Amino acid sequence: MALIVNGERIEDQEIEQEVQRLRPSYEQAFADKDPAEREVQLKDWSKENVIERVLLRQEAKKNGDAIPAADIDAAFARLRQRYEKPEDLYKDFNAITDDTIKAMIEVQMKVERKIHSIYAAVPEPSEGEIRAYYDQNKERYTTGEQIRLAHIVKYVNWQTDEETALDTVTRAHQEIQGGAAFEAVVGKYTDCPDNGGDLGYVTRGQLVEEFEDVVFNLRPGQVSDVFRTRFGFHVAKLYDRQPPALAPLTSIRGQIIDEVREQKHEQALGDYLDGLRSKATVQEV
Repeated sequence: MALIVNGERIEDQEIEQEVQRLRPSYEQAFADKDPAEREVQLKDWSKENVIERVLLRQEAKKNGDAIPAADIDAAFARLRQRYEKPEDLYKDFNAITDDTIKAMIEVQMKVERKIHSIYAAVPEPSEGEIRAYYDQNKERYTTGEQIRLAHIVKYVNWQTDEETALDTVTRAHQEIQGGAAFEAVVGKYTDCPDNGGDLGYVTRGQLVEEFEDVVFNLRPGQVSDVFRTRFGFHVAKLYDRQPPALAPLTSIRGQIIDEVREQKHEQALGDYLDGLRSKATVQEV
């Protein structure tokens, strides 16, 4: 079904293209929603996106600042450099002349400048906004429990069979149990001798689940029994455990300013588009 937006006809194909663009992320975000309802909502959102793009384009063409011809020519030249065959350029833009493509470029540049002017009018985040955003999103800036550990590993692969790998790691474990320092044994047996087998600090989710199930239950200084993962056999030693910690505001201030600024920009653009939408004439035909 086509749309008429302030007298401009928008074919259903453009809406369908927007549906396909949004579909992967949309279906992931709303995986639990009834498929039929999800499809209806996806189509509605896509339609609104297209309407807003058209309204912004119409407003930029009507009231946008003039674009110097030299800027348009330079943009066109850069665009042509991306195509080995000129006919592919015309095909992609559904055009037969350079002037047609330049006209499209001019409109796009006007749209970009319009958006920039909307963003430029938005005040920078205040101290109160920065603090409020930090307080409301503390879970995002809290690191999970961290542990520092090292391990001895013998992979089971085309070079080493199951029995040989198990025997190697068992001998390493026996030496440690007999009083040898873990750090002195690593280099003799492991397939990963870098840094003495030290993996540094890790949080849950960084390692395979069957490995984490063992090492996150060790006490500082404790050496594990021999255990198996999908990769092979291991012995691990836990050195340190750090509880979850909230990053101080001072250390992530720049990140928060960027996030608040982007949020304010999106709100300003949304308000502007809502204003255009409230005055628009939209028909389905």
